[in-house]
Amino acid sequence: MKSVVIHAEGSVRVEERPVPQIQAADDVLVRIVCSGLCGSDIPRIFAKGAHYYPITLGHEFSGHVEACGADVKDLQAGDAVACIPLLPCFSCPECEKGYYSLCKQYQFVGSRRDGGNAEYIVVKRANLFRLPAEMAIEDGAFIEPVTVGLHAFHLASGCKGKNVVIVGAGTIGLLAMQCALALGAKSVTAIDINDDKLALATSLGATQVFNSRALSVDDILNALRDSRFDQLVLETAGTPQTVSLAIDIAGPHAQIALVGTLHHDLNLPVATFGKILRKELTLLGSWMNYSAPWPGEEWETAVRLLTGKKLQLEPLIAHIGDSESFAQAVQALNGAPMQGKIMLRFA
Repeated sequence: MKSVVIHAEGSVRVEERPVPQIQAADDVLVRIVCSGLCGSDIPRIFAKGAHYYPITLGHEFSGHVEACGADVKDLQAGDAVACIPLLPCFSCPECEKGYYSLCKQYQFVGSRRDGGNAEYIVVKRANLFRLPAEMAIEDGAFIEPVTVGLHAFHLASGCKGKNVVIVGAGTIGLLAMQCALALGAKSVTAIDINDDKLALATSLGATQVFNSRALSVDDILNALRDSRFDQLVLETAGTPQTVSLAIDIAGPHAQIALVGTLHHDLNLPVATFGKILRKELTLLGSWMNYSAPWPGEEWETAVRLLTGKKLQLEPLIAHIGDSESFAQAVQALNGAPMQGKIMLRFA
């Protein structure tokens, strides 16, 4: 089978690998149809951030069941499935409380073990979410990134009736923005420094958009004056500057969900820290995308929204192609952020 393999120091190669075999009674062999590159994969490829090399990445994928181990009774060959990449131990105190993302003994498909950027993969039954027949199989590769924003909404007790502000209009931010609109947010504002991303946010239904490089904090605060109450701010860009911005522009008693992963130290000015106190803000850390019962309501909601065609995915895709084309598009990033989703599609 073809597999897109990452070797140390940014080498992306398409290699022939043997088709993996079922070893355990709860294993499932999946023939992969579609797999997406995640922003978290970029440091694994270009900054020696993987647990080991060589490695096949890919934790956002969908495909069809090819064969099942003896204990798997609820799936059969031909069923459409999407990957649930986390595999918690299910037995530690955190798992018993349903805090699966906090499990210290977890495994992770496409990070701590080989992933879905290959024609076939064997995973545990717990790593698969069955897709409804009416859902496009390619859309299944977007379920995992959709649930990232939905998990933040879950932690914030929902977004219905709230004025949602998305700081960072990348793929995660734009998916979260569309989810907020579909789930009854009162308004949805997108903030970024890229006018093209903001134009896309507008076309996808944003109530208003702001370029934080062109506008001051006071300008944005004034523009948000009528929507300053009942605010839920999602920081999805993962930079120290956008974390500070989220605090600076938040309204009174706003919730701020920190979704983006920082790669540099955060040093808050005294004035910005003071705003957390003076505006009585609530800061929520959001890590991964799981809740109880496994894998969580986030996954059910994502499938419902995707099946109901509530989310536009095609405008978010910058490139889709076979293994060679995918590898070339990934290599061309050379460590830079994606400007749209890069997708691998097997025939």
